[in-house]
Amino acid sequence: MTASMDLGRAQDTVQLRIPAVLLQQQEPEPEAPSTRKGGRDLYLDLLRALALLRVVLYHNFGWFWLPLAFPSMGVMFALAGALMTRSLSRPALGVIRGRLRRLLPPMWLFGAVLITLQILDGWGPDSDGHPTWWWAKLAFWILPLSTPPFAEGLSGFHQVEHTWAEQIIVPLWYLRAYLWYVLLSPLMLWALRRLPVLTLVTPLALLIVMNTFFADQEFIYSRVWETANDFTMFGSCWILGMAHQEGLLKKIPQYVLPSIAPLIMVAGFWYLQTRPVDPTVPTDIESWPIAQALWSLGFVAILLHVSPSWEQWPRPLERWNGLVSLINARAVSIYLWHQAALVVAIPLIDPLWSVSFFYKNLQWLLTSQWFTLLVAIPLLGLLVLTFGWVEDVAAKRAPRLLPYPRRRRGRRRAAD
Repeated sequence: MTASMDLGRAQDTVQLRIPAVLLQQQEPEPEAPSTRKGGRDLYLDLLRALALLRVVLYHNFGWFWLPLAFPSMGVMFALAGALMTRSLSRPALGVIRGRLRRLLPPMWLFGAVLITLQILDGWGPDSDGHPTWWWAKLAFWILPLSTPPFAEGLSGFHQVEHTWAEQIIVPLWYLRAYLWYVLLSPLMLWALRRLPVLTLVTPLALLIVMNTFFADQEFIYSRVWETANDFTMFGSCWILGMAHQEGLLKKIPQYVLPSIAPLIMVAGFWYLQTRPVDPTVPTDIESWPIAQALWSLGFVAILLHVSPSWEQWPRPLERWNGLVSLINARAVSIYLWHQAALVVAIPLIDPLWSVSFFYKNLQWLLTSQWFTLLVAIPLLGLLVLTFGWVEDVAAKRAPRLLPYPRRRRGRRRAAD
């Protein structure tokens, strides 16, 4: 309104002739802010897709350098923190309820399948010697405030390792930590708006204290310690994502983050190199919470500093739109089921050793981790195709087996 009045005064006094097209560009469109606010940030979608792919590769190959090259967990928590903050413009209780609705049904379906298979493999109330506690712990499959119970050793199905349940359950720690972040986000956002620096460093400070002064205590193996350790390890990443969404990072000089973030990463890497481990084995940063927290925080700070906020794909990345959209639409299912696909791939490959051709000529293939991944990928696709629709139901969308985006027809040229 003000821009149009000023423009009118300029026309009355100076009597300039301005083309109609220029007038339309100068007048603010009322729908633009809402579209941008509610639309997807393709840069964040790309980061989430890369993080999920990195998780699958790490769980298959176990390469120690992968968490250094791309700390997926820190990135995923930072992105979730940013999206949670954007949603908290609405009443907090409704936002938390909506997040739980999206998170829990895929986990419930995953748990129903996993618990059934464990029971068929001999797991039950008498497995750990405490039947009452066994039934009580099953409640964590409904609301994962702590790690849901699982069998640490079973007979195994058809050459599947006896630790198959323990391997498949690995991804659930992320959902447990995510749940706590969601529940405490209104409080963290309140604190961030009042004491931003203190709020940001508090989880990291708590983690350092816990793992420096209490790491040798027996209670580090308890459920409370496990939950608190994961929460503090990536809490600063979550809060940094919240600060990014709040626009706080833009209020500091542009040189600050690129200057401080590498120093934080160097501190994490230095801490990692000083750990007492076997010098013949590369040190895995995911085994050391303080190193992982520092490295992840510095890495995430750089990514958020760059943050181009794409509303449309840059031309070189347009070809990846379908894959990135599919991964984001099935992010929870991919994360939950990828470890199951990797576990099942092994007994599917083993029978090939009894085939004379493979044994004589292709032993290199049968022992290759790349071949395991090649077998696991279609298995994961089948699992996501079978169970992924629950994400649509949880989000109150029409369920689809394959949420691959439709190709858009050629864009209409702007009117001359």
